[in-house]
Amino acid sequence: MTLIQSGGVAERASNHTAFVVDQIGRAIVAGEYPAETMIPLDPDLCEMFGVSRTVVREAKKTLIAKGMIQSKAKVGTHVRRADDWNMFDEDVLRWHATARNPTRFYEELYEIRMIFEPAAAAQAAGRVNQVDLDELHALCDRLATAGSRTDFALADYEFHKQVLRLSGNRFLQSLGDLVQTALYSLFMAEHIGDFSDRRETVAKRHRAIVSAIASGAPTEAREAMSQVIHDGYANVMHG
Repeated sequence: MTLIQSGGVAERASNHTAFVVDQIGRAIVAGEYPAETMIPLDPDLCEMFGVSRTVVREAKKTLIAKGMIQSKAKVGTHVRRADDWNMFDEDVLRWHATARNPTRFYEELYEIRMIFEPAAAAQAAGRVNQVDLDELHALCDRLATAGSRTDFALADYEFHKQVLRLSGNRFLQSLGDLVQTALYSLFMAEHIGDFSDRRETVAKRHRAIVSAIASGAPTEAREAMSQVIHDGYANVMHG
């Protein structure tokens, strides 16, 4: 076995591949290559990105695995319909979240959140200890006093991940991790308005979730979580 030191050929090739994947993936999500259209041929991609054919082939394999493109011998590589993309792939989520106009993407995130996050809050009700509750309350405090967009987004991100963890369901937790990561990227983008005038309201809504969970009231926890998700969606869509 040949060991490749840090910064060696293998690492550089991997970095180049990731770069090409990112550039083509972003372009597809942005609509620069619509469904059923062909992406540039391998020699053209090599010239565009200044990489070898091996890097281009590996990048295409990665995008094929994400469901975004399909290659056919003697035909070329075309973009697949958006319905075929793997929306639970971290890169695909990230590309959507940072797109110029993510409205439809946010609508779909809202729909999926309303399906599983209220259920997770209901599951967590009555199953937590004081340490768990203290952590949730501390995150509410961070929401109320956040001094920057990053602090606010991180507190919200960690609060919802904690509730998903407290549900005790690993499927909910894994699914939620992906969605929350996408939401964090979306919030940190330029699409979202000022947060400072709604910190207290957001914190209050989140405290209602904690109160219901602490009381062992699944129906109230479900409703409180639904309210938080709805409020966040309304703020983004309507300002």
